[in-house]
Amino acid sequence: MTKPTSHLAQADYAVIHGDIVALLEAARRAAARSVNAVMTATYWAVGQCIVIFEQGGQERAAYGEALIERLSVDLAARFGRGFSKQNLWQMRAFHLAWPAGQILQTPSAKFPTPIVQTLSGESSPPQTLQTTSGQSLDLSALAQAFPLPWSAYVRLLSVKNPQARAFYETEALRGGWTIAQLNRQIGSQFYERTALSTNKAAMLEKGEVAEPGDAITPEQAIKDPFVLEFLNLKDEYSESDLEEALIHHLADFLLELGDDFAFVGRQRRLRIDDSWFRVDLLFFHRRLKCLLVIDLKVGKFGYADAGQMHLYLNYAREHWMKPGENPPVGLILCAEKGAAEAHYALEGLPNKVLAAEYQTVLPDEKLLADELDKTRRELEARRIARGGDVEGGI
Repeated sequence: MTKPTSHLAQADYAVIHGDIVALLEAARRAAARSVNAVMTATYWAVGQCIVIFEQGGQERAAYGEALIERLSVDLAARFGRGFSKQNLWQMRAFHLAWPAGQILQTPSAKFPTPIVQTLSGESSPPQTLQTTSGQSLDLSALAQAFPLPWSAYVRLLSVKNPQARAFYETEALRGGWTIAQLNRQIGSQFYERTALSTNKAAMLEKGEVAEPGDAITPEQAIKDPFVLEFLNLKDEYSESDLEEALIHHLADFLLELGDDFAFVGRQRRLRIDDSWFRVDLLFFHRRLKCLLVIDLKVGKFGYADAGQMHLYLNYAREHWMKPGENPPVGLILCAEKGAAEAHYALEGLPNKVLAAEYQTVLPDEKLLADELDKTRRELEARRIARGGDVEGGI
């Protein structure tokens, strides 16, 4: 007679549970790599289309800026985010930095690529694409030429020295670097330091050592902003359950203060150079005719938070503000236990009268801080009562 599952030996269960967990984690990592490879190959091909169009004569080449601008508008309208002018210029630069004739000679070609097979054991057919211009493109084969994630190639594009770029690409592949490792090595001039070192082998071995914050989970890989844009998925997640719950409640609270607040979005991504930032909440104030950028800090307020908020406001003023609107205002909410604070960022407004009006119309900072503290205490009490994590809302 078969034993009931309740009497299943703990050791036996631990084995099958561990096997399934390992399988699922490996599958998620493989899925993330697969999406990244196809995305990178696609962006290289987009860059190729742009370059080939420009090579059609001096007249077309002169239309470079206008072409990128029009493509950005039309592609974004059809496929969502991910096709800003900056991104399209990078796709063009990507194709030029890794031209078709050199792809097989890049460091990635020296590393084995997996053979994709179906469950029946047969090789899967190539993902061949026929463009409207008659160009044939095998995405599967092209994807194998780019084993690094797209974010890594974006970072490599910032390295202007071709020899240094090739070095970092080689070492990233050889050492299995994450984007965090690649960022750190480029930022610390690892190529230059290795070139000057009398013991280059020791330097290369040291470069392979990962730091605690370098590893990324499959979930983090899928939530990479580039992947979210490519798949046209919503980017709504927080770093902790507490932060998620606070953001959810604050959105409801501001809307309850009156009809002056209009909700625009949450977890709004913005990209400055090659760095990504996330604005927790974005509102529009109808009376003040301005955007309200809200940033939540679960820890203590610091000067760096104020500097980051001004970075957000400068970006919002340039990219999000509509004609006829007043400059955006920032709100930093700090939810450290027992020390909730709220700070408005009003610098940069064109005149003192407008700043005074903002202070009069916007909710009192103490009111927001008290609400934040009250909400946090309620959430923590609920978590303790249930003996689990904080829920996503109140």
